[in-house]
Amino acid sequence: MTFHISAGNKHDAPEGRKLLETIYSEDEHYLLMDRAYEDDKTITLAQQQGFIPVVPPKKNRKKPWEYDKELYKRRNEVERYFLRLKRFRKVFTRYDKLDIIYSAVISLAMIFDAILC
Repeated sequence: MTFHISAGNKHDAPEGRKLLETIYSEDEHYLLMDRAYEDDKTITLAQQQGFIPVVPPKKNRKKPWEYDKELYKRRNEVERYFLRLKRFRKVFTRYDKLDIIYSAVISLAMIFDAILC
């Protein structure tokens, strides 16, 4: 598992693309994304990296696409994982000033979550 830390005032999609550029799938795997990542650049990059993007189009899209609604429902598992990580106070509050320290705290929380679950 990997992650990137971004500033709180940055949009998620450009940071998500940076993260997506670092991974590649030999086999086709589904990539569950929320609507923040439904722009054409992110979807194209996901397909180039060997993933099948599962993301609903925004309501105002001129050319909406079909997506697997049943598979998209499983995205809540990712949201619940973030919720479990945020139960660690140091992850939730982010008092750390240095990104390297905050990254270590997140990694430690991920390890504890893997052991406890």
